[in-house]
Amino acid sequence: MLTITRKMEFDAGHRIPDHKSQCRNLHGHRYTLLITLTGDVVQQDGASDNGMIMDFGDIKALASEHLVNLWDHAFIVYAHDTQVRTFLESMPDHKTVVIDRVPTVENLAKIAFDILKPVYHGHYGHQLSLAKVTLYETPNCWAEIDG
Repeated sequence: MLTITRKMEFDAGHRIPDHKSQCRNLHGHRYTLLITLTGDVVQQDGASDNGMIMDFGDIKALASEHLVNLWDHAFIVYAHDTQVRTFLESMPDHKTVVIDRVPTVENLAKIAFDILKPVYHGHYGHQLSLAKVTLYETPNCWAEIDG
């Protein structure tokens, strides 16, 4: 199976409300997102993406529109973390993303996969599908989910 991967980065804040250590505090990360796709290589003379599974610019544009631009420079907060939600809602025009689970890297990777899977599947021919999402919270810590 042939795959291609596009790397993107964004900054976001979060906290793990019940964590026993430092992560219970408000803090942020420089996240690195790897989007891995699989599909047939385009074999069509004259096509812009001839010889490619998908143009890397198109991968970036779709990921930016559906995920990265929404999460970049946002605070990602668990819906049941009412103290932080109240605080964030008190700031006019604050960029807040409310999710239905604790914003660990594992949960964020799963949410990212679920958001991006339909974006790539079926948008382009050639049996294109999202094979894997890898999300680095730090250079040494990450989660991966594959389909």
